[in-house]
Amino acid sequence: MKNNNLIYVIEDEEDLGQLMCRALEKFRYQARHFTNGAEALSAVTQDNPSICIVDLNLPDMDGLELVKQFDNQCRGVVIVSGRDDLTDRVLGLEFGADDYITKPFEPRELVARVQSLLRRLQRSSEINAVITRKAEFSGWIFRPDSLELCYQAQEKLSLSRAEGDMLLSLLRHPFQILSRDQLLGDNGTAYDRSIDVRMSRLRKKLESSGDGNELIKTVYGAGYMLTTAVVWR
Repeated sequence: MKNNNLIYVIEDEEDLGQLMCRALEKFRYQARHFTNGAEALSAVTQDNPSICIVDLNLPDMDGLELVKQFDNQCRGVVIVSGRDDLTDRVLGLEFGADDYITKPFEPRELVARVQSLLRRLQRSSEINAVITRKAEFSGWIFRPDSLELCYQAQEKLSLSRAEGDMLLSLLRHPFQILSRDQLLGDNGTAYDRSIDVRMSRLRKKLESSGDGNELIKTVYGAGYMLTTAVVWR
């Protein structure tokens, strides 16, 4: 079970890491500071943190690789980095991060981003608690509780939490245009390209059926629309 109050701060700069922890603790979060990725990976399966805040420049591994290795073991990931390069931002989102903050930043901004992400994750959990059934559409089966996507009894694909939330929103509103703001939900402070990046990743996973790009239509200037019927069982 995830500890909704526990947050990992993975930052090799001791002073900055402690500053972030103190800022979070002022708002009654539990914060654990790690100065390298290996220690965080060793602890994550036992502690079950809700959010991991990851610096990209770690001494033992690239932060992007760490995010990839977490593999949904924490519910949300926020990247903090002095690297403001577009490639880093896009890769971070592709590897499963939910938000990206560029250094320098105010500690209160970090807390606000964490609070925003936790609210979105809570709403997602509430939705999944209600929708424990599976969705069937165009030969695909999606199970919101496990984030598993499968096409005609073939190999199961695992979605990230962000991808699963977005697909669930589309499945709950087939043939309706959903704006980027609706798909972002309360995570509106995230990098603006995040929806486009996640949509591209989701479409690639749906392409194995041969019509992945056609299932989700881009309505330019408006958002995205699922173009197939959905049956819940």
